[in-house]
Amino acid sequence: MNIIVCMKQTFDTEERIVLDNGKIKEDGVKFVINPYDEFAVEEAIRLKEQHGGQVTVITLGPPRAEEALRTALAMGADDAVIIDDPSLFGDEYTAAQVLAKAVEKHPYDIILAGNQAVDDGSGQVAVRLAELLGIPHIGTVTKLEVADGKVRAERDAEGDVEVVEGDLPILVTAQQGLNEPRYPSLIGIRKANKKPITRYTAADLGLDASEVGAKAEILEIFLPKPKVGGRILQGDLADQVKELVQGLRSDEKVL
Repeated sequence: MNIIVCMKQTFDTEERIVLDNGKIKEDGVKFVINPYDEFAVEEAIRLKEQHGGQVTVITLGPPRAEEALRTALAMGADDAVIIDDPSLFGDEYTAAQVLAKAVEKHPYDIILAGNQAVDDGSGQVAVRLAELLGIPHIGTVTKLEVADGKVRAERDAEGDVEVVEGDLPILVTAQQGLNEPRYPSLIGIRKANKKPITRYTAADLGLDASEVGAKAEILEIFLPKPKVGGRILQGDLADQVKELVQGLRSDEKVL
């Protein structure tokens, strides 16, 4: 079985976000595999252990993202690919276009990815990727079974469980609860540090960066307001309603 995992390197969720002139400071920050993608890596390795085959991990990002790939290799992935060409960095539209071209260079029966990234939380890239590849997609999966060319998945559906079946090839996104990711062994870490990592540029993928540029523009990045204590409205109901509306309009500016 040929398994591909699309993954992203993100801030450690324990890191404190600091802005400098409207940009997120990365100095001294710890980066990790996006937690949802880590579930995908673990599930891919388990599928390989059950069915045999090959796990290839692919990421789009700056050179530092190689560290996340090596963590996946140490966990048990076989090959790693990084697209670190800055001309191919953009939004979710760009990422899906680039990843589709990278994936097409490799044989696959199933593609795994995280349900979303903890930095932007869009949950768009995997769905767009499946559409571009012309394969079915099952999202927010908490249990996965593969047998006889078919997939049976349980997915989180508004607090309930939905059972979905599909045929290979297919793309599946991992939700928390799918598994418990393993820790890389020391032997795995040593082996991972020696493995070559394939690099793709726009030319390698046959892409014109101007044609896959971002469709969305980030206008501003800002931190949320510090939390403050709540207010208890006083007076009869009519006075409370008046005070609430005034506060929403004047203080919070949401009306």
